[in-house]
Amino acid sequence: MSTIAHARSHAVTHAWRGVLAGLVGGIVFGVLMAMMGMLPMVAMLVGSQNPAVGGVVHLVISAGIGLVFGVLVGAFADRIWALLGAGVVYGMVWWVLGALVLMPTMLGMPVFNINQTAMMSLMGHVVYGLVTAAALYGLSRREV
Repeated sequence: MSTIAHARSHAVTHAWRGVLAGLVGGIVFGVLMAMMGMLPMVAMLVGSQNPAVGGVVHLVISAGIGLVFGVLVGAFADRIWALLGAGVVYGMVWWVLGALVLMPTMLGMPVFNINQTAMMSLMGHVVYGLVTAAALYGLSRREV
């Protein structure tokens, strides 16, 4: 196998592991969001207010964000502490990008609105990052 093909194979593996890890993190974060009543707001991104629709939208976003995480950190996915640290930072970055900028912009709400709900969202995004990182670590430890 050529070096390029080998690198491409690793990138695809990291991406798929990231998708799966992102779904695990998304499920955990989604449960927290459901308990806080936030899923109808997520559903508004696609013109609905149904919590089940919000859950599906949330999982699709979680998988996509997990894919990027897997590609970015896949090369050191066997180093648990570095991976968990990266997960915390990644969750915080997506809190800023997603919860404070993109989602409010898409819904016609003010951006960078830091209130109690935003702080609970920060905690959820950090949990997402930690769980996604831990799941990626577990998936990377498996023999394929």
